[in-house]
Amino acid sequence: MSYVGPEPDGFDPDGWDGRGGAPSRRFGGRPVLVTFAALVPTALAAWLVWQVVSGPADSEPPKVLPAPGQSSTASPSQDAKASSPAPSKSEASKSARESASPSKSKAAKAPAKPAGGSGPLKGKVVVIDPGHNPGNFQHATEINRSVNVGNGKKECDTTGTSTNAGYTEARFTLDVAKRMRAVLEQQGATVRLTQNGDRSWGPCVDERAHIGNTAKADAVVSVHADGSGEGNRGFHVILPASVHAGAADTTPIVKPSRDLGERIAGNYLKATGQAPSNYIGGGTGLDTRSDLGGLNLSRVPKVFIECGNMRDSQDSERLTSGAWRQKAAQGISEGIVSFLGG
Repeated sequence: MSYVGPEPDGFDPDGWDGRGGAPSRRFGGRPVLVTFAALVPTALAAWLVWQVVSGPADSEPPKVLPAPGQSSTASPSQDAKASSPAPSKSEASKSARESASPSKSKAAKAPAKPAGGSGPLKGKVVVIDPGHNPGNFQHATEINRSVNVGNGKKECDTTGTSTNAGYTEARFTLDVAKRMRAVLEQQGATVRLTQNGDRSWGPCVDERAHIGNTAKADAVVSVHADGSGEGNRGFHVILPASVHAGAADTTPIVKPSRDLGERIAGNYLKATGQAPSNYIGGGTGLDTRSDLGGLNLSRVPKVFIECGNMRDSQDSERLTSGAWRQKAAQGISEGIVSFLGG
């Protein structure tokens, strides 16, 4: 897979090892061909030069084909502009009661269904966490209440960001999550979403972590998009820092989460042509944080991915494209498959 448009001199996307690493750096103790430190800055610099010369054209690479013997994945709706309808009062009341008590939510109490597929991920459980919720805008009181994240308190949830044209992060993340579910189920995995557009707000960040823990997930990925300034472009994967405070103890998951994150980063770059962030992570596409409750409270390997910057004109053109979101879902999913040994 190549970048969108001609390949910049000095950068070879296929040189990434598909596990999130560039040639020659050791990711998870695995040798590769050239040093990560040398490749990534050169790659990023070349990519930026190409962007300046060629502009924001968004020609699409070939569609990723399914594995042999499998059928093509159907794409969810690609509408990027229609606003979500407000829930009825009865629906909002019911969802509010569920969100106020994590132990009573449908997602938290529903038993994991057995993996019925015959693919390489048969028997594996993956939880996908679509960041935010389209209805959060209408529930400021509920999402602004504080919850404990182990080493402090943070708001239950936030509204997320949006493109300048109004396409919300919450709609983007739910769309990508559903596409990922289709890809991973074809691989035989049991897939659960922390929310599926079936509740009027939330869930809170502590409940999101609780859902993955309760499912005893083999991997959890929280899907997001950033809201930085124009000119800040690219993706980054957020890894859990070592946090041991209150209800938080990430010590057991720090190493496997890094492995998961590195594999997602490499496969995401290959599938989308999206370069690592030019404003976070020093060109590595990786960032470690200790302030996110969804990571702090997790007991299973988990990472966040910021798929791009919704406030940058070039990134937003991609994020609002249904065809590109399918590639994003494919790249993230391939990283998960690699991590789980599929």
